[in-house]
Amino acid sequence: MELPNIKILDEKNKILRTISKEVKFPLDKDTKKMITDALVYLEMSQIPEYSEKYDLRPGMGLSFVQIGIPKRIFVISEEIEDGKFNRYVVINPKIISKSEELIYVGEGEGCLSVNREVEGIVPRCARITVDAFDENGEEYTIRVREDMAVAFQHEIDHLNGILFVDKIDKKNPYKNKEFMREI
Repeated sequence: MELPNIKILDEKNKILRTISKEVKFPLDKDTKKMITDALVYLEMSQIPEYSEKYDLRPGMGLSFVQIGIPKRIFVISEEIEDGKFNRYVVINPKIISKSEELIYVGEGEGCLSVNREVEGIVPRCARITVDAFDENGEEYTIRVREDMAVAFQHEIDHLNGILFVDKIDKKNPYKNKEFMREI
C-alpha cells in the first residue's frame, strides 16, 4: 500500500479554529479522492507494519479541516479485526439526539492535530444519533454509541472549530469524573 500524501495540521494552525462550510453535491472528483485518501491514511496508521514504516500516529478519525479544507466532511475508519475496517463517510452531519448519560475515554482522547500529552477527561454523550450524507449525496441516519459516539462527537467538534483540549477543565482536568462512566 502506498501512503497517501496527506499533511495534518497542528493545533497551532488557525484554520482548525474556523467553522467548516456546508458541502454542496455532487462532490467533485478531487473531494472524492481526498475522502478515499483520508480513509487509506487512517487504516495504514492503525496497521503496525505501516505506522512504523511511515512513522504514523494511529488515528481512527480525520476531519477535512485538519488537512486544511474547511468543509463539513469527516471520515472514520474503525478496525474491527486485524486489517478489516468499518468505514464511515460523514458529510454535513447534524446531531439530532443524544443521551443524557456521559462517558469519557479512560486513557484520554487523542487527536492527530494535537502532538502532545494532554491530561484530563472530555465529557461525551454515551449515545448520539446523527443525520448526514455519504459521498454520493445519499442522506442517512446513524446511531452510534460508546467509542464511536466519542469519535463522531470529536470530529463534529472539529467542524465547529473546537479541539478536544478545549473541553478539558483547565483548573480541574478530572472535574465531575464521578458523574460519568469510563470507557
